[in-house]
Amino acid sequence: MDGTAKLVSTPKGLSLSDGKNTVRGDFTRLLPRVRRGNLSRELLVRAVKVKGIGEPLVVDATAGLGEDSFLLAAAGCRVLLFEYDPVIFALLSDALERAKRDPETAPIASRMTLFPGDSIPALPTLTPPPDVVLLDPMFPERTKSALVKKKFQLLHQLERPCENEAALFDAALAAHPKRVVIKRPAKGPYLAGVKPSYSLSGSAVRFDCVVP
Repeated sequence: MDGTAKLVSTPKGLSLSDGKNTVRGDFTRLLPRVRRGNLSRELLVRAVKVKGIGEPLVVDATAGLGEDSFLLAAAGCRVLLFEYDPVIFALLSDALERAKRDPETAPIASRMTLFPGDSIPALPTLTPPPDVVLLDPMFPERTKSALVKKKFQLLHQLERPCENEAALFDAALAAHPKRVVIKRPAKGPYLAGVKPSYSLSGSAVRFDCVVP
């Protein structure tokens, strides 16, 4: 962090604040998206769904604040989350613990398991192998996007652009999943220059799916 933002404990949970903008993990705000009829329309859920597997094991290798993982857990997946930045990890860990105490979110949060640290060395060691690995690494173009809200610029100060896309992608393949799903801006480049097997595209985001 650059010294202008700091973690603050509040009655609503752990927050990151620079005095003007505040970021706090909050899974309750996702509840409208996980209601019956809404969840099945989520591009992410459609991208991760594996035919014949009712409860896929998914690794979110670049978890951030865990919102994608929450959607997947709501869809019935078991999700392992990895986050390397200690500040973002602290925000996510606090949000997850609060979610596990809230009756509305607890059943979903119970399917989410959080790990600290870099997922690259961990992915090849996972047993049993996951069904899906989800990748959403930051890259420089995202920091310039007008779509990034001011408060989330605090998180982008912490995130590093992916320094070695090939290493991240290779680690995902080394986990021996049935599918690697890569979240990209709609017009963003392929991760590590690898052309996907197919893609699901929306107006702002695209999911590139690689079937090994």
